[in-house]
Amino acid sequence: PELFEKVYKIMLPGDYVAMRLTDRICTTVSGLSEMMLWDFKEGKVADFLLEYFGYDADIIPEIVPTFSVQGLVSAEAAAELGLAEGIPVSYRAGDQPNNALSLNVFNPGEIASTAGTSGVVYGVLGEVNYDLKSRVNTFAHVNHTNDRTRLGVLLCINGTGILNSWSKRTVAPEGIGYAEMNDVADQAPIGAAGVSVIPFGNGAERVLQNKEVNCSIHGVNFLTHNKSHLLRAAQEGIVFSFMYGMEIMEQMGMPINKIHAGHANMFLSPLFRNTLAGVSGATIELYDTDGSVGAAKGAGMGAGIYKDNNEAFASLEKIEVIEPVAADRQAYVEAYALWKERLMREL
Repeated sequence: PELFEKVYKIMLPGDYVAMRLTDRICTTVSGLSEMMLWDFKEGKVADFLLEYFGYDADIIPEIVPTFSVQGLVSAEAAAELGLAEGIPVSYRAGDQPNNALSLNVFNPGEIASTAGTSGVVYGVLGEVNYDLKSRVNTFAHVNHTNDRTRLGVLLCINGTGILNSWSKRTVAPEGIGYAEMNDVADQAPIGAAGVSVIPFGNGAERVLQNKEVNCSIHGVNFLTHNKSHLLRAAQEGIVFSFMYGMEIMEQMGMPINKIHAGHANMFLSPLFRNTLAGVSGATIELYDTDGSVGAAKGAGMGAGIYKDNNEAFASLEKIEVIEPVAADRQAYVEAYALWKERLMREL
């Protein structure tokens, strides 16, 4: 459109989609933080980065609140997409901040987790802090303001769902589904009788300072171990990689006592859930929700349909609570210590 000729702005994909819908170019503090263009200490655009890269300040779009009417669907976009003209665009966020929102995670100390293609632990921090080695990401959470710090600290493990699917294709008995595979894995004891899987076979991992250690299997005895031990060790290896990253988050001042998750992906596995609760000591709460439901709730907050997140998520259904089993605690701690020792050798 002529409106945008000779106008150069830096935008995230969501900003671009919103622009095409509404003919308005804008972004949010949360979005700028994802582009590393927000100065948390000063509470403003990171001018020093713009200067370093030689960008003019006017490359930054208009900054709008995350929850607000940020534009209205234009007549042209409405005609092309079959929508009604004037629908408000009232919320935008990245995938993990939005997943946290969908689980009603807004306040310091609250944790959201997913375990699909990648594995993520995302917690809210109430003060400006960061990992000196940049092993976890720090964003402005969806409800961050300059006078109320809400930072989203994100741990990402690439080798999560792909290890589980690889195990199903390569190790599990042919033809069984994931639920049956979980049952086979559960036949092995906690710690998989000494077998450990280092799960980083999907490229370099930020939590390992971008080192590429690949996947490796340790401690296999051909006389005593079978499919169940390998399958259990794979799921435990994923959980232990979560724990390795959560220790970094705890060092930043974020206690991990309760983890919110959607009832989906690897959180469908009782073994996975019990291992995560057992090794971390955290209670896991499973909810009937997903990112699309969260996005709709967020849009409702931005449009004024809900007065706040408490009202928006009053109907959020808790499906199950998984508590750590005290009698199993030592077995999980010992299995994680062995796994971590083997990881250190790889590093």
